[in-house]
Amino acid sequence: SRACPPPWLPHPYGDAWWPQGHPRPPRSRPQEALGLIAETPVAPVDDATGRRIGIIAKRADFLAANNGTRVARPGFVLLVNPLARADGSLRFGVTVTKRIGNAVARNRMKRRLRALAREILPLQGIAGADHVLIGRENGIERDFAVLRQELEAALARAAAGKGDPPRRNGPRGRGGAKAHGR
Repeated sequence: SRACPPPWLPHPYGDAWWPQGHPRPPRSRPQEALGLIAETPVAPVDDATGRRIGIIAKRADFLAANNGTRVARPGFVLLVNPLARADGSLRFGVTVTKRIGNAVARNRMKRRLRALAREILPLQGIAGADHVLIGRENGIERDFAVLRQELEAALARAAAGKGDPPRRNGPRGRGGAKAHGR
């Protein structure tokens, strides 16, 4: 037979490891979680214009916007894919690269760009288009009113079809083997 542990016998005055008597009754806890998460529609509707505003979440949609109109400003780069949505609703996405700074700086920049997009796009956004804002280093220190004016000007330029020329491939660009001299 195999070895068995010795049987557990309490001490004559109680077990030294566990307190004697009844344990405390459990504390009262809420029975149901109320009001923690508000149910919001997938695409909120702006009251002033009635346009639907969605959020871009898939990488493929960001890449598709990169093939559209590009308007660069000191605080951000605006990418607009005008052929994205046939129903007339518009979406926006925000991205900030790791070159900007640490996570705190990038998150601050993303919050500023999201607030800017939610304020301006319902009124001046291009109907049926995907809008992507890419943060730049100067965007963190820029005044919010200046960023607002820059976004309004960039949207007007993109709506007119006057985008900036495509990016050149260079050491900082995505040129692949040609850019790195291979």
